[in-house]
Amino acid sequence: MDTIIIRGGGDLASGIAYILHKAGYKIIILEIDKPLTVRRAVAFSDAVYEGETTVEDIKGVLAKDKEDICKIWNLGAIPVYIDNKGKIIQEIKPLAVIDAIIAKKNLGTNKSMAPITIGIGPGFEAGKDVDLVIESNRGPSLGKIIHWGKPEEDTGIPGEVMGYKEERVLRAPCDGVVKSYYEIGDIIDKGNAICQVGDEKVIAPFKGILRGMINDGLYVKKRVKIGDIDPRCLRKYVFTISDKARAIGSSVLEGIQYLREKENNCNNIYI
Repeated sequence: MDTIIIRGGGDLASGIAYILHKAGYKIIILEIDKPLTVRRAVAFSDAVYEGETTVEDIKGVLAKDKEDICKIWNLGAIPVYIDNKGKIIQEIKPLAVIDAIIAKKNLGTNKSMAPITIGIGPGFEAGKDVDLVIESNRGPSLGKIIHWGKPEEDTGIPGEVMGYKEERVLRAPCDGVVKSYYEIGDIIDKGNAICQVGDEKVIAPFKGILRGMINDGLYVKKRVKIGDIDPRCLRKYVFTISDKARAIGSSVLEGIQYLREKENNCNNIYI
């Protein structure tokens, strides 16, 4: 069975899942019990909190066990399973494991997990940790399939939108529990309080649309990314998969097809 397990259910991982699902693969997304996903409107990880969620036209549903996973597949949806260690990988024996946690380091994914392993962004070395690495930095190399070696280092700087870079990212001003004053997709005026963390408020640095915000009630550490505000004020940028996620997802699909074809060619030599 052409099953692919994706570690992580954030917006980039969800873009990958969307494209692979559309290509006919059976997808399982592995998540932690309290994801800190910001772009929840386009992330299957939100099923952990809501039970189910929809990214564009594909539904993600929280699965309790392997039986649940099969039922969700039969509904044409993507199962989301809480398993931060990836223990189910050995039971499922998937064709491929994609690490899209975007932790900027490898949290345990290795080539022994599946016939095909792919890492997204910094923290992986193609040919050593995984079979392929996909470049995740914006720029001319975004989506590049790396067969040997490492991707570019993380810049830590968000892509520029209408002259804004770091200002677009909302970070916790202190340790504490998050309480949002707005819903994702709301327009917020400059100077308005977007949310509070502990007893400190986070103020909008410019007028924009709330593109993402982590779930209320989550405890975070100071400087953790908790939200994203977009000066373009267009809802389509909030509720559709980003161009970056689509580019990476398309490269993952290409990489899987390349490795499958390579394996088939090698097998034919010995027939």
